[in-house]
Amino acid sequence: MATFRDRLDRWAPAESRVLAAALGIVASLWLFVVLASLVVSGHAQTLDERILLALRRPGDLALPIGPRWLHQVAVEVTALGSVPVMTAIVLAVCGWMALARRRALIGLVLASSCGAGLLNTVLKSTFGRPRPSVVPQLAMVDSPSFPSGHAMIAAAVYLTLGAMLARTTARRALRLYYLAVALGVSGMVAFSRVYLGVHYPSDVLAGMAAGGLWALVCDVAAWRLQREGVERPPAR
Repeated sequence: MATFRDRLDRWAPAESRVLAAALGIVASLWLFVVLASLVVSGHAQTLDERILLALRRPGDLALPIGPRWLHQVAVEVTALGSVPVMTAIVLAVCGWMALARRRALIGLVLASSCGAGLLNTVLKSTFGRPRPSVVPQLAMVDSPSFPSGHAMIAAAVYLTLGAMLARTTARRALRLYYLAVALGVSGMVAFSRVYLGVHYPSDVLAGMAAGGLWALVCDVAAWRLQREGVERPPAR
């Protein structure tokens, strides 16, 4: 009887899935370059400010739209992209991988986390875009605005964790669940930054593009490790 992996390989050979990841890397890079060009030229500023204003109450720009509790939810959700929270999550997952003897994947998870942090620092210093001033900021920030560090690191870390966890199982439902949770969490973190007025929409889109690119690179590396036998294939 054909296993899930056999059926998956017949439907989409491993090489085809790697090609899809490579196309995703190219698309993410293209999106980041386009957004960076729009930001540097100033063409993104008007639309960015309109979106920020649309998320505030016309009579009082210090109040975001929606029920009062939504503001507190956004503050708590945005913390999922903070360094302390993500460090705790990464260490917890790495501990699980160590116990499950998935040590090769630990290196990729750590490379994704540290690499995303370094890339964020370099890009922020390169562009030096000021934080939004069209609306009051509802969270404390003290670094340049482009790209969003929360969005970038959240996308890189959570998507990498989701992809690495998906590579430990051949069960389709679990794989989809891991990836869906990773996408959902990183997306919520990105939106919270705009909702709180600490980033322009172009900041978070560029951050997610850069983080997604880095996560795809790590996923291709994980595929290579499994292909060469360094990391064992998914458990059935």
